[in-house]
Amino acid sequence: MISSEEIIKELDILIPNPKCELNYNKDYELLIATVLAAQSTDKRVNEVTKVLFSKYNLQDLANASQKEIEKIIKPVGTYKRKSEYIKKIAQSLIKDYDGVVPNNREYLESLPGVGRKTTNVVLANIYDEATIAVDTHVARVSKRLWLAKDDDDVLTIEKKLMRIFPKDKWSRLHHQLVLFGRYTCKSMKPLCQDCPFVNKCKITKN
Repeated sequence: MISSEEIIKELDILIPNPKCELNYNKDYELLIATVLAAQSTDKRVNEVTKVLFSKYNLQDLANASQKEIEKIIKPVGTYKRKSEYIKKIAQSLIKDYDGVVPNNREYLESLPGVGRKTTNVVLANIYDEATIAVDTHVARVSKRLWLAKDDDDVLTIEKKLMRIFPKDKWSRLHHQLVLFGRYTCKSMKPLCQDCPFVNKCKITKN
């Protein structure tokens, strides 16, 4: 078993300046980009949002033709559903909060296409709230490092990570685990030779 202190220490060395890799300039842009990132990659989302946000502001998105949004976001997949989410999110933010993304978990999770993970990402990056968003990378790394069981769901993993690590480390750790899983502890062909935990990892121990 690896201690939380060792994990924090090694990740600080390996990923000293972790940050969200989704490009955004406004709070609603991060919210929409994170919704688009479901079942897609940050790289592809950034390519799409570069066009989307240069063409539409929040008010424009609320009024835009869903077909026009679909054309732009098609590369991210499930674009018909996501284009509907974008319009409804824009309309709701304008109606309920004058276009501002609020520091309100219950409200954000009530928006279409916005779940707990997306809310955690938004609150951590916009409001510096202590959260741990569990995506596929965080889940995979947590299981491989014995921080969670193989059959744990994302909420269970989140709660376990919150118990294991100090609250003031949560947001930073989230980004580090995402980047570690994306570039080192990959799903296929992980770079075990570059991993500081290789001797304590579940897949190399088996």
